[in-house]
Amino acid sequence: MPHHLYIILIPFLPLASFVVLGMYGRNYFSKSAGIIGTISLLVSSILALYAAYNYFFIEGKVNGAYRQIIAMSYTWLQFSPNISIDMGVLLDPISVMMIVIVTFISLMVHLFSLGYMKGEKRFATYYAFLGLFTFSMTGLVLSANIFQLYIFWELVGISSYLLIGFYFDKPAAVAASKKAFIVTRFADLGFLIGILTLSFYADTLDFQTMISRLTTQSPQLLHITSVSFMGMSMLTWGLVLVFTGGAGKSAMFPLHIWLPDAMEGPTPVSALIHAATMVVAGVFLVARLFPVYALSDPQVLKLVMYTGAFSALLAAVIACTQTDIKRVLAFSTMSQIGYMMFALGVSKYGNEGGLGYMAAMFHLFTHAFFKSLLFLCAGAIIHLVHSNEIKDMGGLKKIMPVTHICFLVACLAIAGMPPFSGFFSKEEILLAAYTADKFIFVSAVVTSGLTAFYMFRLYFSIFYNTDSIVKHVPDSLHSEGTATMKIPLIILAVCTCGAGLLPLSKYVTADGSPLDTHINIGIATGTVLITTIGIIFAGWLYQKENEKPAKIAAALAGFYKATLMKFYIDEVYVFFTKKIIFNLVGRPAAWIDKNIIDESVNKLATVTGTISEKIKTVQSGKVQRYALYFFGAIAALAVLFLYIWKV
Repeated sequence: MPHHLYIILIPFLPLASFVVLGMYGRNYFSKSAGIIGTISLLVSSILALYAAYNYFFIEGKVNGAYRQIIAMSYTWLQFSPNISIDMGVLLDPISVMMIVIVTFISLMVHLFSLGYMKGEKRFATYYAFLGLFTFSMTGLVLSANIFQLYIFWELVGISSYLLIGFYFDKPAAVAASKKAFIVTRFADLGFLIGILTLSFYADTLDFQTMISRLTTQSPQLLHITSVSFMGMSMLTWGLVLVFTGGAGKSAMFPLHIWLPDAMEGPTPVSALIHAATMVVAGVFLVARLFPVYALSDPQVLKLVMYTGAFSALLAAVIACTQTDIKRVLAFSTMSQIGYMMFALGVSKYGNEGGLGYMAAMFHLFTHAFFKSLLFLCAGAIIHLVHSNEIKDMGGLKKIMPVTHICFLVACLAIAGMPPFSGFFSKEEILLAAYTADKFIFVSAVVTSGLTAFYMFRLYFSIFYNTDSIVKHVPDSLHSEGTATMKIPLIILAVCTCGAGLLPLSKYVTADGSPLDTHINIGIATGTVLITTIGIIFAGWLYQKENEKPAKIAAALAGFYKATLMKFYIDEVYVFFTKKIIFNLVGRPAAWIDKNIIDESVNKLATVTGTISEKIKTVQSGKVQRYALYFFGAIAALAVLFLYIWKV
């Protein structure tokens, strides 16, 4: 539709920024690269907001439900009459919500980076990479074709690789970027196989057609459910493998090991990765195919539910002992994404049963604001103290008043305290869990209490505890950075306060129909009480410098060390990789490659060379020798036919 073509500009403006700054930034736009990138995102954000207004309030709703609109479709590769890769734009409640989140958070990161990254040698390159990242994620959420989504999915992966390894002269950053890239590649292999499985049996790559065929009594659904492998239908295999790809991108257990190391990139990048792009891509993927999960194979949703709940609890426990501010926030992201995943897992399709789906999307929406705020506040703090370690911080309340207030707002929101946005979305998740599975509900409540504890452990350790850091600040008037660093914090703090008041259940639901929701007073009172206890306990331990945390750590001994070492999961991976794969698979394969395959080729070359050395004298260029060969051959033939081979 021509009047939807402006939506194409939303991803292509960041792409244009990437191309221009990537090719000419260092030579021609070294000082203005940040302005160019920020303006491109500002325009994209305005267009995204206009698209959301146009969809939700003007043309998206038909017969009381929000419909899917194909704003653009172009056939790129035609494989058969039924299967093609189309470059299209699909508008529906979740894609419209996501483009607003991605462009707005990216705009805040661009603006914050003007001050934070000022003076960097590769300033233009940094903004070029941010543009590529934003283009990749907006392209992903707008994809109308599952293979188109996969293309942008991989672009998100390469963008994260470039940004995590931005400081390529630091070995830790290089290792972290490779780790993120390799771990997610294994998950993406499963995703690709899942795509091929579903598209083969559905006989299409188009989302609308695939969902329709796999959720109704069609020949395609009958076929995919009748074929099995290892006791599971191909539909189950396809959905599990697709979820594997989402679990890898969203850092769900056991594919979460890349996430803490990804903190080696610039801190504003962490805000973008954790709040609006890479780690929420897995949640978006499950939400995009949710009708197939919920209607055709709800058993797979149990895998989603248990994976999300366990990841949320595991990450919350680990975050309680981490000493790096960005790693604490990284594990908090894993925990909150786990919330979204198990909310999808406990949900059904449509009506009141679809509360979990709506709650997951609501939490994704609110989480984007308070998590980006937390990371940008962390960036401002690191910008001042030049350290990620909590022990190097303390007493910053006086010299960082704006950052202090904004960080406190974000902590209250992620802890689920009213009236901040996180309270409303988290309560909807808890209500959905309580209705569907009491065990998951209890796990979620425990996780909520732990979240309050570790976030306020961080808050009190940074802004209270000790005043030693204040003595090392030369000029407190400039301790919070430039205006471009403070403005995004204030804007995000306002959004964090108000985002929970939006009636998202009227707009973003599983079946497109508005959903009436409410806060369960009993559940809300209990969870707020537990959250308050977590905050008070954190204040008792960390508001003032004392020996209590050290004594508790000593009392817990082995368990404390295990959580500090992230339960040695990284070490298990290293052991499995080096001791088992390298020794039992890699070394024998290398020996076979060297001593059998290479040696066979080398021997063949040696034999060929030896033979050539022997026969090359035949072509000497001497006429006398040729004549001798000629008459010798005639004599030999004469002897053969006259005396030996007689007929």
